[in-house]
Amino acid sequence: MLFGRVIGTVTPCVSVEGMTGVPLLIVEPLDKTLQPSGRPLVCADATKQAGPEQLIYYEGGREAALALDPWFVPVDHTIVGIVDGVHRRE
Repeated sequence: MLFGRVIGTVTPCVSVEGMTGVPLLIVEPLDKTLQPSGRPLVCADATKQAGPEQLIYYEGGREAALALDPWFVPVDHTIVGIVDGVHRRE
């Protein structure tokens, strides 16, 4: 599970079977201190509720494809939840 922040949206002109109606969002990856930690990436939004500037958590690889219904659609990253808050212990 990885942290990210939604920074934009993608509007596809063609959707593959199984991806119709699934939002695609641009996500900025974050490290454990919630600082940017890589290049932005496109995530399918399994929650269908994530919005601009929201803190989210996502999965990559095979787990990303399993998070959507139907399984094994062609995605590399999928948003699986919205983060309400983060509390770190030192």
